[in-house]
Amino acid sequence: MGDTSRRPASLQGAVREVEEMTRNNSRHHLILATCYSGRWDIVQACRELAAKVQDNQLRPEDIDESMLAGHLATNVLGDQLACPDLLIRTSGELRLSNFLLWQSAYTELYFTSTFWPDFGEDDYIQALKSFQSRERRAACTKQCSQSISTNNGLHLPWIVAS
Repeated sequence: MGDTSRRPASLQGAVREVEEMTRNNSRHHLILATCYSGRWDIVQACRELAAKVQDNQLRPEDIDESMLAGHLATNVLGDQLACPDLLIRTSGELRLSNFLLWQSAYTELYFTSTFWPDFGEDDYIQALKSFQSRERRAACTKQCSQSISTNNGLHLPWIVAS
């Protein structure tokens, strides 16, 4: 996921090779964000929609949030990755760093000073406990919040590593 034109040729070749080797796999998905930024993602989605308008495949007034979200790079697995419930930011940084700007509108944020290579199971459990203790108010009803806190329907958290 990301601006493939900015990836070094060696990485592009390696990615194509791995994609080919695993294209029939369906149980697990690994998504790497290389050359990805939230601003780039929004711009590329707008460009795709603008091209459809220019080709008379779409009217500008038909564009809504859902349609724009459907053109974001994170839509590779549909709604499964559309909007994370929890975003874990490592390394003590207290910012999103241009990551998942659109998708994080209602995401709960968890910040830890632990660096990514040292982030382990105990850190992960601490982040999940913090998430479970929160009452989600935006875009989520109390009933939804309770089902999430029991781990039913919880999207896997995104981890921003630095």
